[in-house]
Amino acid sequence: MNIDRLLKEQYERFDRKIVVLDDDPTGTQTVHDIYVYTDWTPETLLEAFSSENKLFYILTNSRSFTAAQTEKVHRDIAAAIRGASEQTGKDYIVISRSDSTLRGHYPLETEVLRDALGKDIDGEVLCPFFPEGGRYTIGDIHYVKQGDDLVPAAETEFAKDATFGYTKSDLKEYVEEKTCGAYKAADVISIGLDELRAQDVDTVAEKLLSVRDFGKIVVNSENYEDLKFFCYALYLAMGEGRHYMFRSAAGLVKTLGCIDTKPYLTRGQLVTDAKDKGGLILIGSHMKKTTAQLEELKKIPGIDFIGFDSDLVLDPQAFAVEIARVQEKIDADIDAGTTVCVYTKRKVLLLENDTKEAALLRSVAISDAVQSFAANLKTKPAFIIAKGGITSSDVGVKALKVKKALVLGQAAAGIPVWQTGPESRFPGLSYVIFPGNVGTETTLREIVEQLIV
Repeated sequence: MNIDRLLKEQYERFDRKIVVLDDDPTGTQTVHDIYVYTDWTPETLLEAFSSENKLFYILTNSRSFTAAQTEKVHRDIAAAIRGASEQTGKDYIVISRSDSTLRGHYPLETEVLRDALGKDIDGEVLCPFFPEGGRYTIGDIHYVKQGDDLVPAAETEFAKDATFGYTKSDLKEYVEEKTCGAYKAADVISIGLDELRAQDVDTVAEKLLSVRDFGKIVVNSENYEDLKFFCYALYLAMGEGRHYMFRSAAGLVKTLGCIDTKPYLTRGQLVTDAKDKGGLILIGSHMKKTTAQLEELKKIPGIDFIGFDSDLVLDPQAFAVEIARVQEKIDADIDAGTTVCVYTKRKVLLLENDTKEAALLRSVAISDAVQSFAANLKTKPAFIIAKGGITSSDVGVKALKVKKALVLGQAAAGIPVWQTGPESRFPGLSYVIFPGNVGTETTLREIVEQLIV
């Protein structure tokens, strides 16, 4: 069975738009030559539905929102999608792209979409597979690769997230935990590796066709060949008139959209102008991996490293003074041709009797300060790298004023690069979006070494 040819044929026959709602900008980490929109006005959705592109992204940045904000945003987006679909006569499917380490507003986002889109959704497909970042689902257990080891996701630092923590690595049990028992683990359907590798299309399709009333489906995948066969069976099921919602990482988007693998971008593709200026690196993520990557980056001579005292967020006056100090140094460095790296405190600020929502709002305030360093630049830099999901979204939308960006490809595995549009603050700038939980300890250093040669 030539699965690539069969999958491509199904994709070309598929006459619905594939709308990917991305809860932070890192979700474009497996695609290229795809557009991402940063707002969801009716005009924007009408443009996207009217374009020749079958697949497009909408950046929601909802991982930085409260539950109430997330619900409102998804209702607004659903209304705009419905309106564009009605005006253009084009049907659609929606992929809720989120974190491959299972953080985010789940099940809130997909439940709101199901309600607000007004569609009868037969099943919800969960597929956090993302091999570029070392995320695999085997025997229904979701794993995170750390070094040479595959560690169950619930045993990693990601599961201890202050806002989106969880305790189950088995995705069936994760569903039960996150839905507070509304969907039992025993009722979740599993698409196993054995049937995928046997290319047992009848069994996989039968499972997909059997789901009703928003029932949950967990997809096991250890490599892209596994996922390609699942997507082929999925297209067959959708061809029978079934409707599905998707909660996935970036691997499913690439596979369902038949997007081929492109070589990593070179310096010549990334730095096209402002070559005599310095670059700007902004590090907001608190992940241990990010801190290790920062330490490796410090081995590069000639970069100016500025520690931003983000704990001063508790004292507004002192915080404003600190922001002004850092901004002045950044502008001087970039204009002099020196690349500068600004990084927040390496430990999360923890307070007694804290709440999840308060911690999230504090994190957003710090991210807003970090993005302001790009927003207030006096000179166009050679490039910008933002490390961390909330940080990268704020830099792209608030600082760079991006409305529509072209995904050029990746700087390294799982690290997308946007080319900013003509409406942005710095048109044509290469904006490198570096997820907090992706890459080896040396990946950031290797990318920057290439950029500042």
